[in-house]
Amino acid sequence: MGLKVAVVGATGNVGREMLNILDERAFPADEVVALASTRSVGRDAGFGEKTLKVKALDTYDFSDTDIALFSAGGDISRKWGPIAAEAGCVVIDNSSAFRMDPDVPLVVPEVNPGELAKYAQRNIIANPNCSTAQLVVALKPLHMRAGIKRVVVATYQSASGAGREAMDELFTQTKGIYVNDQPSPREFPKQIAFNVIPEIDVFMDDGQTREEWKMTAETKKILDPAIKLTATCVRVPTFVGHAEAINIEFERPMDDDEARDILREAPGCMVVDKREPGGYITPVECVGEYATFISRIRVDPTVENGLNIWVVSDNLRKGAALNAIQIAETLVARYLKKAA
Repeated sequence: MGLKVAVVGATGNVGREMLNILDERAFPADEVVALASTRSVGRDAGFGEKTLKVKALDTYDFSDTDIALFSAGGDISRKWGPIAAEAGCVVIDNSSAFRMDPDVPLVVPEVNPGELAKYAQRNIIANPNCSTAQLVVALKPLHMRAGIKRVVVATYQSASGAGREAMDELFTQTKGIYVNDQPSPREFPKQIAFNVIPEIDVFMDDGQTREEWKMTAETKKILDPAIKLTATCVRVPTFVGHAEAINIEFERPMDDDEARDILREAPGCMVVDKREPGGYITPVECVGEYATFISRIRVDPTVENGLNIWVVSDNLRKGAALNAIQIAETLVARYLKKAA
């Protein structure tokens, strides 16, 4: 008998992608349930060729559900995640609610699948921040070869990372500018159309934003606490797909040819790196893809053992929905024998 899987937040950007990917990857579930708030009850949620009717999270009984994929925000996860976990359901949470909990594994399957062995401590597994997920997929194989000392990363993050209303605001502002009808910002602190905003999440006392702090803290937890990392996170006027310009300083020498060869063989990575016009991947080209794309691989001659890379990924997929489902797939393969 197969598994029963619930998707919490099934009407949101990431929830819809979770349903799409569960179907695309033929996840071994006999039943998939779409859950959301009471105001969404009865709405349709696409699941391959099927249509699911959204049910209310508030009245749902998790006791006969094997896995719950949560993507409805931190407040919902903090309230309902432990309830589902205590009912015997394994929670895979896409919010920041449990990421830094020492008893909750923070997992990117290509990077640290062994951490899943700890899932039973809370029955909760955390999905990393979207910008962190693609970063560590690219860094892991290089770190294994030459030991990363320090990372400096600038992100170029799409509107979808801030939710459906943020995407609508980008569309509305862009359209409005052409007809001299520019609305005031609501989802973003400043105009997003034809602009870039170096502010994602709230500011902290030390001047960095919480998004920048997340990248540092999560990379240390997932990859290596000894790595030094500093980030500048920027919202840009694209709809889907995050890009990152990454500067890496290694303990040991590594040239660009070796890095390229390593990344070509690394799980989850796709190298597109031609030193010619257009010989790289941009956010538009990564939409709908599973891979983390790596381009512009080149030596940084200003530091000893330095390298620059450009990394692009679909933030709704690898940055959120896909990673959660890869966690579920690994969990089933290694620990939940019911689906066999």
